[in-house]
Amino acid sequence: MTATEEILEPDLPIIDPHHHLWDLRPLVPSFPEPRHDFIEAIAGAGYYTFDELFADTHSGHNVVGTVFMECGAFYDVSRDEAMKPVGEVEFVNGVAAQGASGLYGAYRPCAAIVGHADLTRGDAVKPVIEALIAAGNGRFRGIRHAAAWDADPEVLGPPFHAPEGLYGSDSFRAGFAAYADYGLTFDAWLLEPQLGDALELAKAFPDQQIVLDHCGTPLNIACYRGKLHERFDIWRNSIHALAECPNVAVKLGGLAMAFCGLPEDGPAKGHGSEHLAAVWRPYIETCIEAFGPDRAMFESNYPVDRWGASYPVLWNAFKRLAQGHSADEKHALFAGTAARIYGIEDVLPAA
Repeated sequence: MTATEEILEPDLPIIDPHHHLWDLRPLVPSFPEPRHDFIEAIAGAGYYTFDELFADTHSGHNVVGTVFMECGAFYDVSRDEAMKPVGEVEFVNGVAAQGASGLYGAYRPCAAIVGHADLTRGDAVKPVIEALIAAGNGRFRGIRHAAAWDADPEVLGPPFHAPEGLYGSDSFRAGFAAYADYGLTFDAWLLEPQLGDALELAKAFPDQQIVLDHCGTPLNIACYRGKLHERFDIWRNSIHALAECPNVAVKLGGLAMAFCGLPEDGPAKGHGSEHLAAVWRPYIETCIEAFGPDRAMFESNYPVDRWGASYPVLWNAFKRLAQGHSADEKHALFAGTAARIYGIEDVLPAA
């Protein structure tokens, strides 16, 4: 079921700073139950490529450009292990070139590309970074090396394999130091109980731009189910501590993932934007208060957030949450912050 709503503020320019592209159809049978159903749910029909992205970003809101976020898709199996992620950037750069052809108007999908490199390789990561930069053809903006981990294996399941304490390990820190020389962005994905690891990383590398994904991923799954309320103050304190680091920005979204359980009853139960805005408000407002609009950006996290919200309803919910902000603040939250951090100001329409 999909909720149908009138689009709010349809002319407001949006840069969606976090979405994926993939084809999971060959992989779904390899995931054991119950994660099999979860993977199918977040992937929709099992794939999310240009046509699906185009349909979502043209479902009523004024999405002028997007940022692709690595997701382990379309790796090049002909390369050695370290270089396999270059294939993902090559694929996405082709999608970006398709969008830049002019056939789709001023719309610029994947105007910025965030790929992956294994930072535990230390200095040996540099050739990988340089290959990613070359593959992006001017669109490559940074990497994400996810650190999401929990002692309860039911929280994340088989698709996620980060070791405990990744961001604090000596091997990762050596690679992060090497990566910092390139002046690129770093997206951090980890879970609410791990936010102290992101804080320590940000303090250790104060000149490195770090973007915290998904409001820090509060949890309402497995052993955390039903504990959002009792853990809210822990999460809020972590967010305020991270906001004290000027090199950290935050993405406002990801809350419709099954991990967060906001809403709890997915996939695609058809909740409207008023309900979603009410459920998300404590998290979104806390993040904006802590970081300010100039270090915060709304994100779709699609197709993962399809679990709890259709694309047009998701952005309507964000617009409801931003109603009390000025025009300049809305511009920052919906497009300006993402454009600045990911270096795609040219995607924005002329003032």
